[in-house]
Amino acid sequence: MDTIRSLVTGGAGFLGSHLCERLLADGQEVLCVDNFFTGRRANINHLLGQPRFEVMRHDVTFPLYVEVDHIYNLACPASPVHYQHDPVQTTKTSVHGAINMLGLAKRLQAKILQASTSEVYGDPDVHPQPESYWGKVNPIGPRSCYDEGKRCAETLFFDYYRQHRLRIKVVRIFNTYGPRMHPNDGRVVSNFIVQALTGQPITIYGDGSQTRSFCYVDDLIEAMVRMMNGPDDFTGPVNIGNSDEYSMIALAQEVIRLTGARSKIIFEPLPTDDPQQRQPDLGLARSALGWQASTSLQAGLEKTIRYFSDLVAAPAGATEI
Repeated sequence: MDTIRSLVTGGAGFLGSHLCERLLADGQEVLCVDNFFTGRRANINHLLGQPRFEVMRHDVTFPLYVEVDHIYNLACPASPVHYQHDPVQTTKTSVHGAINMLGLAKRLQAKILQASTSEVYGDPDVHPQPESYWGKVNPIGPRSCYDEGKRCAETLFFDYYRQHRLRIKVVRIFNTYGPRMHPNDGRVVSNFIVQALTGQPITIYGDGSQTRSFCYVDDLIEAMVRMMNGPDDFTGPVNIGNSDEYSMIALAQEVIRLTGARSKIIFEPLPTDDPQQRQPDLGLARSALGWQASTSLQAGLEKTIRYFSDLVAAPAGATEI
């Protein structure tokens, strides 16, 4: 069998770099494409010497002309701090990027996977969220550039599937954490860990009762690979995440315990449209992919804390973050 050549857009990002690593380990050739807005060279430096790995600086809002078998479309800022920095560009990345990658897949007759998000459910009225739930999303709020951009990308994927019989895969990713998260991305796990390690107060937005479900990155990548390699007639969308639900206060307390920090917890106003609950219904992932997350929160946090400990301890200028 010929070696599969995979394109990973956003390949120097947190998830993208782990995916590139996994695909290389599986014997594939990997083309990593990133414009390095939030992606970091430090995430892929250890892969650069591998003969089956190639990096291209490119923005997916512009067409790309390459030859590949599989396309994993992960390109888009995924944390509120980053996607709200330039909301117009965020929407363009989701929508124009999807159009360009779908056009490439159509020309090549390649299989293409869209990294969608639990944000398509908005601030849900249904809990936990099944794939059949259409969501409750504010179309004109400060988070809309990401939420509606990803929803539109899903629309485009299924229209290409219906109109052009393209082989598509759509996964809806719930909160994921692990090594190579950006230390300043504003996400709750990285925020809490960095604050604890540097002796700062741990900041909780709202009263801390809001809940999230946290999936360790290795589990998430396994599900994405299974989805891509599965039968063509299973398009998704399928939820990927961890069904264990934790309040923000419980997460903060666990980070304090595992780091041995003396940080106090402080409370700030809740951001606009921040969902109160977020937990995936994983029935479809279990039945269709034979998958469920296996890494406990403690085990995942311990690995993530070790990564950030090394990052915080590194001399200024010694590592690119």
